Amino acid sequence: LNLDVAIECLTLREKRTAIDLVNDLVHDELHKEVEVIEGVRKALQQKISEAFEQLCLLQETRQQLNVDHRNKMEALEIDQTCLSLNINSPNISYKPNPTRVVAGTTSVEQWFQFSQYNKDRAEAELKASTQLRDAITLTIAQTNNELEAQRVATEFAFRKRIREFEKALSDLRWQEKNTKDEIAEVEDDIRRLEEDLRDKQTHLKLVHTRLETRTYRPNVDLCRDQAQYGLTDEVYQLEGTIAALKQKLAQLHDALDALYKNLARIQEDIRYKTNSLFLDTKCMDTRRKLTVPAEKYVPEVDTFNRTTNRSLSELKSRQLELA
Repeated sequence: LNLDVAIECLTLREKRTAIDLVNDLVHDELHKEVEVIEGVRKALQQKISEAFEQLCLLQETRQQLNVDHRNKMEALEIDQTCLSLNINSPNISYKPNPTRVVAGTTSVEQWFQFSQYNKDRAEAELKASTQLRDAITLTIAQTNNELEAQRVATEFAFRKRIREFEKALSDLRWQEKNTKDEIAEVEDDIRRLEEDLRDKQTHLKLVHTRLETRTYRPNVDLCRDQAQYGLTDEVYQLEGTIAALKQKLAQLHDALDALYKNLARIQEDIRYKTNSLFLDTKCMDTRRKLTVPAEKYVPEVDTFNRTTNRSLSELKSRQLELA
């Protein structure tokens, strides 16, 4: 289960995009967790192999003890039969060469050594089994501690990364709001400048019309009087103002384009961070399997709809039970 959860988290985090697809502390801790789990599996597999070998030795020893026990029970029964015989027993008779040494006969010392060997071997295997059980118990405790320590470290890295994403998102949304406000201010300035520019252009048209109309004055009345000089100065002033307004308007348009580009970058980064935050939150929800019993585990995050699963009302639960 631990390995499945770690691999699922790594797979989920591969769905991060663009700048967020980095080898961060969570990535390192997850890979370290996989290494720890593999090490634990090897250690436990080694103990399983040792336990299987010890089980085979115990079975072999038990088989040997059973054979020796049956033989001794049979010998004991024969000796008891012999002990029960007397001169009045009906089945006594002469036997051919009763003092012969039967093939396979052993000495008392050999008999004792064989019995002692079986006993010593059985005790040794029992002692080895006890030591192996203790070693297995210790290995299980150590591996559980390693897994728990790595789980805590990985989830600490997850929580830290989630806090970083939440802070980054908060900052980005604050920047987004400020950028939108600044865009609105620049657009207002552009509208005011455009109105001012149209007003100045209208006044320039008026002055141009006045100057052009005055060219139709007859004969000597076509003179460069004070009104002529005033209109001419007004043309120069209006043209200068219009040029300055157009330059300022161009600068504002450039600034507005830059603000829109910056807003697009901010909103794109918000999408990346939102996606990454969701994936890490989903990973933390998945990791609840490590601490919550399987029968009680209910995902808090819907992977497809990205919504939090809410508990049903008591009435709805009863309706489903009746259905």
